[in-house]
Amino acid sequence: MIHPKFRRICLIVGALLMFSIGIVACSEEPETVEVTRIVEVPVEVDVPAETVEVEVPVEVTRVVEVIVEPEAPASAVSTVPFEEQWANSPHADAEAEAFIHWNEEDPAEVPANCAKCHSTTGFMDFVGADGSAFGSVEVAAPIGQVIECQACHNDATLELSSVTFPSGVEVTGLGPEARCMTCHQGRASTVSVNQGFVDAGLDPVADLDTVSEEVGFSNIHYYPAAATQYGTVAMGGYEYEGKTYDAKFDHVAGMDTCVDCHSPHTLEVQFEKCTACHEGLNGVEDLANIRMFGSLVDYNGNGDIEEGIMAEIAGLQDALYQAMQAYANEVTGTPIVYDSASYPYFFADTDGSGAVSEGDERFATWTPRLAKAAYNYQMSQKDPGEFAHGGKYTIQLLYDSIEDLNLALSTPVDMSAMTRVDMGHFAGSEEPFRHWDEEGGVVPGSCSKCHSAAGLPLFVEQGVSINQPASNGLNCATCHNDLTTFTRYAVEEVEFPSGATLTLAEAEDDAEGLESNLCINCHQGRSSTTSVDRALSDLPGDEVSDGIRFQNIHYFAAGATLFGNDAQGAYQFADKEYLGRNEHVNRFDSCVECHDTHALEVVVEECSECHENVASADDLVNIRDEDNTTDYDGDGDVTEGMAGEIATFSEALYAAMQAYSASTPGALPILYNASAYPYFFGDADGNGEVNGEEAGYNTFTPNLLRAAYNYQYVQKDPGAFAHNGKYVLQFLYDSIEAVGGDTSGLTRP
Repeated sequence: MIHPKFRRICLIVGALLMFSIGIVACSEEPETVEVTRIVEVPVEVDVPAETVEVEVPVEVTRVVEVIVEPEAPASAVSTVPFEEQWANSPHADAEAEAFIHWNEEDPAEVPANCAKCHSTTGFMDFVGADGSAFGSVEVAAPIGQVIECQACHNDATLELSSVTFPSGVEVTGLGPEARCMTCHQGRASTVSVNQGFVDAGLDPVADLDTVSEEVGFSNIHYYPAAATQYGTVAMGGYEYEGKTYDAKFDHVAGMDTCVDCHSPHTLEVQFEKCTACHEGLNGVEDLANIRMFGSLVDYNGNGDIEEGIMAEIAGLQDALYQAMQAYANEVTGTPIVYDSASYPYFFADTDGSGAVSEGDERFATWTPRLAKAAYNYQMSQKDPGEFAHGGKYTIQLLYDSIEDLNLALSTPVDMSAMTRVDMGHFAGSEEPFRHWDEEGGVVPGSCSKCHSAAGLPLFVEQGVSINQPASNGLNCATCHNDLTTFTRYAVEEVEFPSGATLTLAEAEDDAEGLESNLCINCHQGRSSTTSVDRALSDLPGDEVSDGIRFQNIHYFAAGATLFGNDAQGAYQFADKEYLGRNEHVNRFDSCVECHDTHALEVVVEECSECHENVASADDLVNIRDEDNTTDYDGDGDVTEGMAGEIATFSEALYAAMQAYSASTPGALPILYNASAYPYFFGDADGNGEVNGEEAGYNTFTPNLLRAAYNYQYVQKDPGAFAHNGKYVLQFLYDSIEAVGGDTSGLTRP
């Protein structure tokens, strides 16, 4: 017989052993199913009198099994960091629709396709923090959860550095913002909207106005901030075929990610950081009034270019809603109304009230054209911070949606005053900045100085150009070395492609000249007399050579034009004399004195002080020095502007080039297209037009190349008449001569 005391010891030891097993079991990651936990339950028993000297109650431990729900691991710290901030955030709001939406469902659980962003266990499942595979949620999540600490703070999220958007595009190289972007990216894209049309048996382009019960409304979902910020990279909006869009909105360094701008625990904007650069802000509500110097066009056409970007967006939203309602009435025959707070958002306006009324049912007579517009309209409604995340991308989506609907309306919405694209330096959707998207989004070192936001400051500071990531246009830090004082990089001199080192600064303290030097680092062209001569070597002037390729000055070589012979940006023929720098009047003798540094437009009101015939930008081409009475182009008009004289010379040069190429043995007739690379084409079918069948011109003679180079030079500097008009006439005249053109009616300055 076992002594009772020994039995008691055994029971206690056994209980402790089972309890330790229970602790180990509970230290594992909690499962979403019921588990058995071993616990201790104290009980009181009487020990028989004959086995002890006295009869006393003895407390022993009995081991029992109970079925319990899983619990989160106990905290290892007594105070959870940032708990109070988190507790007051939307992520902790247990009564929010985002967390209670499924409470009345059967079964009452958060479905697997929603759990990633609407529960802690779902998010941990998606990132693989629970030991499951990364990138998917396998099981539904229990209701009653919010987004807790362990959702974002675990070993898996520490290594999370990429996000895959609904379009299928993966963005890599991310930091902590990847946690935010995993959910705040929306749930649809251009790809899924188009797939919806295909699934309905419709062509997204050919069947635009076909009403189909199979076409439904695609919902971007809520707070798709990352989709807005990454623009055409993520394709979160519906992007129309044939259009180009802004890419990721690049804010200044240090304020360019979710966690840079928002508190990761309260989720609120860190307002005090905004005030470092943006003046006049009194509270978070003022952020919607921000408008940067790179936004100097009237997007919504109301005549106000000082209102905040959010106001521009609101104006376009109103115009799009108007177009959608007109289209629904005219094409589908069913009036449409929208309510941002009532699913499914778009309703049939059965009573014609213009608002959602009781009894109105979901809108069901969609066409692909209307569905595209509605998708973009909804996207613009569901990202309240879009003006800061990617306002210009949103503007483009809204603009294009209105434009597309207008194609089917008998009375289109007036868009005549609306603007889609920014001024050149900030036109992130355009070719100068989007050219490399299909090449991995990397701008090579030979181009990055002028076609990336970070290239110019690196070149100014270090004197080198290296590969840079493609950017969404230039930004403040491209030209400003301090974003609190907005001082600019000071450039004392600039080296041109010819090898000449020049400056627009008249003295060390010439602020306008130093600033203008910054401009001509890029606005100088990429070739010169020297590079053309090097390419031609000693080849005979009028013999075709298959080794000659077109030399391109590149675009807006204003600095080279301004300096004339000093820079030799145009091709200058040997034994000819050319004018040097065009000395305009004092105060208007450099880039920034004549152009607005952000809008880039000529400051016309300054021109009108001396030039009486200039009242608007359109009148600039009429400028001509009063004492200049030479009829250069021989048309008998000595009052026309220098632009008119240059235009006649250009026409004469092109005609001479065509005649020369047609009569040169072995050469094809030459054609030019200013908007199609490589600009010069061989007229293989002899129809006098570039029609898509012609290849790039490859039967140049040295003289034809020299002439073509100078012809292109003038086409790509639209302000050449003002930058150095007489210099331009000189090299055009010499080019006409070089290809045997008739110069008898022309006068060379």
